Amino acid sequence: MEMKHEDGRFYLEDDDKMIGEITYSKVKDGVISLDHTYVDDSYRGQGLAGKLLNAALDFADLKRLKIVPVCEYAKAAFERKPEIRFLLTENYQKLLKGEN
Repeated sequence: MEMKHEDGRFYLEDDDKMIGEITYSKVKDGVISLDHTYVDDSYRGQGLAGKLLNAALDFADLKRLKIVPVCEYAKAAFERKPEIRFLLTENYQKLLKGEN
C-alpha cells in the first residue's frame, strides 16, 4: 500500500488500485479546504482515512497553510483532536470554541 500525492489529493493504492483518497482545494492564498475523504468499502476499519488525513495535515503544516474542513470526516477529526486545531483558519477555530 503506497501513499501518493498529486495536486489536489492524497491517495492510497494497493496493487495499482486506488483504495482511498482525501481531496483538497485552494480557497485563497494560504488556505485550503479538505473537501472529501473516501476509503473503498473492502479497506474500511484499517485506519486508512486517518492516514490520508494525517498526510494532508502534514502537507498543510509544511507549506504553512491553514485549513477549512468541509468533509464530515475532517470536521469530526478537528472536533475530537484539539492538538491539530492550530492548522484551522482563525474563523473556524472560533467556531469550534463557540465564539462568533
